[in-house]
Amino acid sequence: MVGAVDKHLALIGFMGAGKSTLGRELARLTSRPFVDTDEEIERRFGPIAELFERNEPDFRRIEEQVVAEALAGPTAVIALGGGAVLSEATQTRLASTAFVAYVEGDVDTAWERVKDSGRPLAHDREEFAKLFAERDEIYESTADGWGRTTEGLLLASLGIAGWKLGLTPAVAGAAIVADERVLQLHELHVTPGTSTHLVPSGEQAKTMKVVQRLWGELKIGRDGTIVGIGGGSTTDVAGFVAATHLRGVSWLAIPTTLVGMVDAAIGGKTGINTDNGKNLAGVFHFPKQVLLDPSLLATLPDEERRAGMAEVVKTGLLAGEELWSLPDEEMIRACAAFKAAVVLSDPYEREGRRAILNLGHTFAHALEAGSGYALRHGDAVALGLLAALRVSGRATGVVEEVLAPEPVRVDRDRAWDALLRDKKGALNLVLLGDEGGYVTSVPEREVKRALDELIAD
Repeated sequence: MVGAVDKHLALIGFMGAGKSTLGRELARLTSRPFVDTDEEIERRFGPIAELFERNEPDFRRIEEQVVAEALAGPTAVIALGGGAVLSEATQTRLASTAFVAYVEGDVDTAWERVKDSGRPLAHDREEFAKLFAERDEIYESTADGWGRTTEGLLLASLGIAGWKLGLTPAVAGAAIVADERVLQLHELHVTPGTSTHLVPSGEQAKTMKVVQRLWGELKIGRDGTIVGIGGGSTTDVAGFVAATHLRGVSWLAIPTTLVGMVDAAIGGKTGINTDNGKNLAGVFHFPKQVLLDPSLLATLPDEERRAGMAEVVKTGLLAGEELWSLPDEEMIRACAAFKAAVVLSDPYEREGRRAILNLGHTFAHALEAGSGYALRHGDAVALGLLAALRVSGRATGVVEEVLAPEPVRVDRDRAWDALLRDKKGALNLVLLGDEGGYVTSVPEREVKRALDELIAD
């Protein structure tokens, strides 16, 4: 599995790094249980300081046992004591059951936090610093990712990182699936032995014809890697081909649009369109990494940026933060981290939590269908958010000010049929409340009225 999908998110690091505080927040954001192994030890066996002073080997055996029990339990966020990874048995268990994140820190901050705590290894500043340096090597060799904040740890847990497109990932034997328009705008330096396969821009890439061509062109084996470079449509088809070529190969996503960076490339959904509709053939196949380069947005057309901002506004509404007001790099990281948290809480849409990401999208998909898919997705989402907020009884000023959606001319009956999907009575919609998004049933007449308000006469 990729990152912390289907695995524990285990936090390691020196005393005073903030693992417990960060762990509780990560558990809240990902809707996972939280286990602090130090707290569990003290609850069951007494104060750690006394256990340690009485017999350190016995304490380490207890610690190893408690960590093993936590790792054998339900998928959780687990904060480990500073010395827990000294155990080879614990290192082995972590490697097979957890995504291990090193909570980085500095020795001065750590010392200030713990010098008066009574911890047995925090009595002498010089010895403390020496131990800090020794442990750092162990943490780095054990960790799968690193971070100092909840945002950084969430990004690391799904392999989301910064990148520069010119520095194409040095993956031996990789096959690059790239938007032909992107490669006209940006120079790509490929690694020797890498093959490049161009696909059309936009939804034209997400067809069985393109997939079959790629299947025929690919020469990589089961140990090969596909690198998808382009907007959401490109990463969708690249991920779908990666999932189906030789029953599945690994892949990397390098989104080049705002929609891709904050939404489409994150979360493992891959797919193509069929004659019956969009994204009707697909599979969950998480990329090993999602590499983000905000500088690529400099060549993004205004209409594509507007489409991405619709997803940014959606994410900000769900998070309860004005993410749309941040500089691009901060905005993208914050949106990506929020989506990572939701995805980790419900990777395969089995628990219902991930449904909140569809805020406004039920209306948006209806409008797209009513336009014969001529309406740009971002414009449809902007209108969908307007409708969702109205049904939620929330103010719509943010959507109107940032996205400025206008009613569109679409086939009213076709749009309604697409939304209704043969259901009668109440419809389940994602709405916005004080605590974020939630799913609830809404009377059919209310939904129809909200849809009608989006359609120009």
